[in-house]
Amino acid sequence: MEYTYNLPPMDLMRSEKMTFVQLIIPVESAHRAVSYLGQLGLLQFRDLNDGKSPFQRTFVNQVKRCAEMSRKLRFFKDQIHKAGLVRSPNPASEPDVELEELEIQLAEHEHELIEMNSNSEKLRQTYNELLEFKMVLQKAGDFLVSSGNHAAAQETELSENVYSNDSYADSASLLEEEMQPGPSNQSGVRFISGIICKSKVLRFERTLFRATRGNMLFNQAPADDQIIDPASNEMVEKTVFVVFFSGEQARTKILKICESFGANCYPVPEDLTKRSQIIREVLSRSSDLEATLEAGLRHRDTALNTIGFYLSKWTNMVRREKAVYDVLNMLNFDVTKKCLVGEGWCPIFAKTRIQESLQRATFDCSSQVGIIFHVMDAVESPPTYFRTNHFTNAYQEIVDAYGVAKYQEANPAVYTIITFPFLFAVMFGDWGHGICLLLGALVLIVREKKLSSQKLDSFMEMLFGGRYLLLLMSLFSIYCGLIYNEFFSVPFHIFGHSAYKCRDATCSDAYSVGLVKYRDAYPFGVDPSWRGSRSELPFLNSLKMKMSILFGVVQMNLGIILSYFNARYFGNSLDIKYQFVPQMIFLNSLFGYLSLLIIIKWCTGSQADLYHVMIYMFLSPFEDLRDNKLFWGQSVLQVILLLSAVIAVPWMLFPKPFILKRLHTERFQGRTYGILGTSDMYNEEEPDSARHPHLDEFNFSEVFVHQMIHAIEFVLGAVSNTASYLRLWALSLAHSELSTVFYEKVLLLAWGYDNIVIRLIGLAVFAFATAFILLMMESLSAFLHALRLHWVEFQNKFYNGDGYKFKPFSFALLTDDDDD
Repeated sequence: MEYTYNLPPMDLMRSEKMTFVQLIIPVESAHRAVSYLGQLGLLQFRDLNDGKSPFQRTFVNQVKRCAEMSRKLRFFKDQIHKAGLVRSPNPASEPDVELEELEIQLAEHEHELIEMNSNSEKLRQTYNELLEFKMVLQKAGDFLVSSGNHAAAQETELSENVYSNDSYADSASLLEEEMQPGPSNQSGVRFISGIICKSKVLRFERTLFRATRGNMLFNQAPADDQIIDPASNEMVEKTVFVVFFSGEQARTKILKICESFGANCYPVPEDLTKRSQIIREVLSRSSDLEATLEAGLRHRDTALNTIGFYLSKWTNMVRREKAVYDVLNMLNFDVTKKCLVGEGWCPIFAKTRIQESLQRATFDCSSQVGIIFHVMDAVESPPTYFRTNHFTNAYQEIVDAYGVAKYQEANPAVYTIITFPFLFAVMFGDWGHGICLLLGALVLIVREKKLSSQKLDSFMEMLFGGRYLLLLMSLFSIYCGLIYNEFFSVPFHIFGHSAYKCRDATCSDAYSVGLVKYRDAYPFGVDPSWRGSRSELPFLNSLKMKMSILFGVVQMNLGIILSYFNARYFGNSLDIKYQFVPQMIFLNSLFGYLSLLIIIKWCTGSQADLYHVMIYMFLSPFEDLRDNKLFWGQSVLQVILLLSAVIAVPWMLFPKPFILKRLHTERFQGRTYGILGTSDMYNEEEPDSARHPHLDEFNFSEVFVHQMIHAIEFVLGAVSNTASYLRLWALSLAHSELSTVFYEKVLLLAWGYDNIVIRLIGLAVFAFATAFILLMMESLSAFLHALRLHWVEFQNKFYNGDGYKFKPFSFALLTDDDDD
C-alpha cells in the first residue's frame, strides 16, 4: 500500500494546466539559476533570439569552449576503446571542479596523450623498420646464396656460350649476367632488396616487368612475422623481394616504383659475415626497442585508466554546461545590460518549486538583486504535458505517434490502456500463446533495473519500453483464449463437462453427427464440443462477427461521447448541438439498432435473418418483417430510426456554418464583443508569437466546405469504420485456423509415426512455427490492426491531435547526441 501512496498524482484525462511566465534574472546569478531549473526540469524556455544566428548570440564563446571540451572527451573515449580498456561503470567521487579548471585538465591530458601517441608511433615505426630489415637480411641472403651456388654449377656451360665481342655484352640476357661467377658488381648485375605488402605483390611485379621490359629477375618470399601498422593498429602481412637488374637507368626506375607502391628498400651486403654481424646488431636494437614500446604502452594505459575513471563525470558536466549556455543564448539582455529576460511555459503545479529554485540560486550567488518571476497572458496555445510513469508511458507514446493532443483536449490514452490490449487479445485469443507472451513480459519486468541501465539495440529498446503493454496484452490474450477455449488450438474441459452428448452409441467416436444438448450451457466460454463439429465454423464465424460489430459500435460511441466532453470543456455549445447530437443519432439509428438486434437474437434464440432485416430497412421500410420480426413494434421503430438518420445528415451539415457567419457579423457590428470559442474559430499561433494575437478573417465558403467534408466523412466513415471492426473476426479466425493447421498437420501427423526422429522433427517444426509465425508475426499483425482501430476508427471521432509536446529544459533528458 505504501507504494501506491507514493505514486505521483496523475491526471491523464486532461493535460496539465500550463502558465506562461517571464523571468528577469541578474547576470551574476543567471548561470546558477538556469542550472537549478535544469535539475528541476519543469520549465520550457522560448527562444527570444530566433532571428539571430548561433554566432551572433551572447554566450557563443562559452558554447564553443564546451564543444571543444566535448571533442576532447570523445577523443579520450576513442583512445580508451582503441586500447581495449573498459571504462569504470562507477565514476570516482572527485570534488567538483569549475569549468575553467576542467578545461585546463582536459587540455593537459590531451597534450600528454597526443605526445605519448606520437612517441609510440615513432618507436613503432622504428621497430617495424628493424623487424623488416631483419627479415630482408634473412630472406635476401638466402636468395643470394642460392644464386651463387647455381652460378657455380653452370659456370662451364655459360662460358662456352660467351662471345668475346662487346656487342654481345650489351645485349646479353640479365639471367646470363646474373648466373656468371664472381661478384655481381663485376658482371654488371646489381640487386635491390626490400619488403612490400602482400596484397600489392602481383601489381608490383607486373609494373617492374613492364618498366624494365623484362630485363630483371624478381624473387619473393613471405615474411615470417606480421607487422603492426601504427596508424590502424592492425596486423599486416608482408612479402620480402629481391630484384636483380642491370644498369643505372633500371635502378632509378625500380626505386621510383618501390616508392610509389610503398615498398621499403634495405641494403643487403653480399658478404655472409657482414650479413650475420648486421643481423646480430638489428636483433639487439629491436629487443631494446620492444622493451621501450611495452613500457610506453603501460604508461599510456595507466593514463587512460585514470581518465576513464572520471570520464563519465566529466562528460555529464560538460554536457550540462553546454546545455545551460544554450539556454542562456535563448534569453534577451534588457536595456541596461545587467539582467537577462526569459520567457517560457511551466505547469501550474510547478510554479512554487520553480520559485524556490530561483530563490536558492539568488542565495547561493549572494546576489543583492532577486530574480523576478511573474505570470503573463499568452495567445499562443500552451504545450501539452502529461505526467506518466513506466506503466502509462507506452500507451501515451502510442497516442502521441498519431498526433500530440491539443492543450486540455481529452486524452485517448486513458481508454487505450484497456481497449488496446483487449482488442489485440480478441484477434490473438489463445491462452497457450498468451502464457508465452506473459513469460516474455515478466522476464523484461523482472530485469527492469538491469536493462534500463544498459544500451539496447532499437528492437530491444522498443520491446523493453512496451513491457507493461506486453503484460496486459498477454493477460487479455489468456482471458480471450479461455473464452474461445483454445490452448494452442486444443479445447479443454476446464470449467466442467460439455452440454452435448451422443444421441446413440453409433456416434461415440464421431464428432460430426449425432450430438444433442442434454444439460445447461457450458459455464464459461465456448463449449469444447463445438471443435470438430459440422457447425463449428458457422457458429464461431457468427459469434466473432457479431461480437466484432458490438465492440466497434461501443468504441465508436465512446469516441463521440468524448467529443461531447471536449466541447463542453471548451465551452463550445455549437459542437454539442450540431455535431455531437446528430452524430449520436445517425450512428445509433443504424448500427446501434443492429447491435440491439444482435443482443435480442442471442437472448431469445430467434432464427431471424439480420442481413434481411438491415437490407430491407432501407429498400422496403414499410414491408412486413414476418419471420424476421424480433419484438413488437419493430417495423415502426425501424421507420423512425431511418427518418432520424436521414434528418441527422443535414443537421450536421447546414446549421453550424450559418450560425458562425451570423455571430461573426454581429461581433463586427458591435452587438456582441466576445469571441466564440469554437474549434473552427480557434487560431493556433506559432511559438514565437505568444503575446501577439492575430485573428484570421472569417471565410464563409471555407467554413462551409470544411463542415461539408466533416459531415460526409462521418456519414461514410460510420459505415466503413463499422465494417473495419470486422478485422477482429477475420484475424481471430485466421489465428485459430493457423494454430489448428500447425497442431493437426504437423504435430499430430508426426506423432502418428512410431519413429523418435520423425517425432522430434515434427516437434521442432511445430515449435518453430509457433514461435516465429504465431507468436511473432501474428502478434505483430494483431498489434498493427489494433493500432489502426484506435488511430482511425476511435480517435477520429473526437481527437484533433494538433498540439505540441511540452519539452522542458531538463538535465535528465540530455543524451549523447547533445555532445555534438
